[in-house]
Amino acid sequence: MGLAAIFCVISLLALSISSPTTAQTPPAPFLPPSPAPAPHFVNLTELLSVAGPFHTFLNYLLQTRVIETFQNQANNTKQGITIFVPKDSAFASLKKSDLGNLTQDQLRILFLYHAFPKYYSLSDFKNLSNLNSVSTFAGGQYALNITYTFGLISIGSDWANPKITSSVYSTAPVAVYEIDGVLLPLAIFSSDPPLAPAPAPAPEATKTSDITPTQSAIGAAPKSSESSTSGGSSYIASVPLLNCFVFALSGSLMLTM
Repeated sequence: MGLAAIFCVISLLALSISSPTTAQTPPAPFLPPSPAPAPHFVNLTELLSVAGPFHTFLNYLLQTRVIETFQNQANNTKQGITIFVPKDSAFASLKKSDLGNLTQDQLRILFLYHAFPKYYSLSDFKNLSNLNSVSTFAGGQYALNITYTFGLISIGSDWANPKITSSVYSTAPVAVYEIDGVLLPLAIFSSDPPLAPAPAPAPEATKTSDITPTQSAIGAAPKSSESSTSGGSSYIASVPLLNCFVFALSGSLMLTM
């Protein structure tokens, strides 16, 4: 019995030594998905300072602190922002009293009225034109109507319908479009604001005919000398003819004699 037990133990040891061991590979480490790139930060104050000129619009944004609302929407939300910026010449066409008589709250609402709380590319405006109106930052009653006609985009407010004349910046989540007029809502302007008077025309330059002699006057003097010259010439030409007549008369008298 002792020999049989020893034989079994030896056999088991031989089998364990001769059988290959299975190598176990460690599991692959779990890698979390890479985060999406953060949107590019756009400093609206710097952008409006170098483009345009949009100095009047920017000054009102800073004065009413609307620029802070726009900047927060541009860089801290997923929706983004779309801003309609009138050039300085658009403000110059309005009387100073049109904006000067507004309260600070009215000014703030007026410039909130110039932006949508969402990013829209130019190609999106075709679909926006199918809507009755699009709400602005100023609230529901301050909505705008979009008209899209063969690529020409108009922004309809109550007293003005300016057109988009160029794209200043359009990369999600920020779009800034130049318009050729100031948006004027009925809730602030109860009547159509009058335009500023057109500048007086420049005085006419003095006509050349008033300071230079006329062509007829210039040509009148030579004519008198020409007429006197022609008169002298006819007198000189008549002398040889008279001499011929005298010689012919004297010859005929001699023949008769």
